[in-house]
Amino acid sequence: MHGARHGISVPALVLFASYTGFGALLQGVGFPLGAGVLSTLLIWALPAQVILVGGLVAGTALPALAFAIGLSSMRLLPMVVSVAPYMRGGRRSTFFELLCAHYVAMTLWVEGLRLLPHLPGEARVPFTLGLGNMLIGVSMSGTVVGYLMASSLSGPLAAVLLFLTPLSFSVLMVRNATAVTDWLALAAGFLIMPFAVQLDGGLDLLVAGVGGGSLAYAVGRWHRRRP
Repeated sequence: MHGARHGISVPALVLFASYTGFGALLQGVGFPLGAGVLSTLLIWALPAQVILVGGLVAGTALPALAFAIGLSSMRLLPMVVSVAPYMRGGRRSTFFELLCAHYVAMTLWVEGLRLLPHLPGEARVPFTLGLGNMLIGVSMSGTVVGYLMASSLSGPLAAVLLFLTPLSFSVLMVRNATAVTDWLALAAGFLIMPFAVQLDGGLDLLVAGVGGGSLAYAVGRWHRRRP
């Protein structure tokens, strides 16, 4: 319950607004509401969901579409790897640890790194499940509301709502940056991104994130070794 209560927050409101834009997109292209809500439950990653909807509407072959969604979702792998160690408590459950991995997206990753270290080991998995369920529930509700309100949302407004999630993620990252290495990683990621977006395959976030983080880690190690 503690995780679910924490899910009622400003990041959750941003998710709701973003998925309102996604719901409006579904209605605008004639995509079924039920399938759109199911994609929020099973995928819960806006870029991958937009790829799914756009590809199905355009008639893209399913294997190619699945490959594109998989590449887009690879950016979440470093987030899962960084949060996974906090799931190891006294009584481990592989099933629930894997279920927690499904909930790891931008919002839960940032909040997890901020809050999980302060919780006892046995409380971390229930907290993650509660927080994840609340955030996904908010996202599904936003999808439905956006679909039903699509007639009153203009195309530019829906696009702006979709943009709120990455914008909020950037603000949370800046807020949680404490060490010099954190600031170096953020700066390096922002500098690499303009070049990474030119790459094919939807790996821009993965390249900028892993590249910026690795560069910051290397600089930090070099700085600590200086006499």
